[in-house]
Amino acid sequence: MTENGWASELEMAKTFFNNSTACLTEEDADYAPVPGVFTVKGHVAHVARTVEWFIEGAFGAGWDLNFEQHAAEAEAVASLAEAREWVERAFQHAKNVVSAKTEDELRECFPASDPMMPGAPKLVAVTGISDHTAHHRGALTVYARLRGKVPAMPYA
Repeated sequence: MTENGWASELEMAKTFFNNSTACLTEEDADYAPVPGVFTVKGHVAHVARTVEWFIEGAFGAGWDLNFEQHAAEAEAVASLAEAREWVERAFQHAKNVVSAKTEDELRECFPASDPMMPGAPKLVAVTGISDHTAHHRGALTVYARLRGKVPAMPYA
């Protein structure tokens, strides 16, 4: 896969996420099925935060391992609209970074001492984003069904 292909993978992940979660509205933003789990808006913001985390970890300053702060940042968003805007910005930035890399740069491996992905090629950040986004897409479709909504087929 070329760097354009990897950027396309990111676009597909975002599109599938947006398709699956489009039925959720501001009325759902503060919903969480039980205490102590992400709200709808928190889930969406967490996806955005994690896209940034993967890109920064692979191609920036490195891994920020303060996961409690990441969760607090996600839950601090004021609205579902704000969270969705964050998703758009995070994926656009990720696509820009990945598109600017050569195939050799994408295949460069993390050092053996890396705390998250020792020895793995840096392009694993793209597959990590896709997989993580799919995980939260699934969780949010359950939230939607608990709210009496039917999520759209993500791949349509």
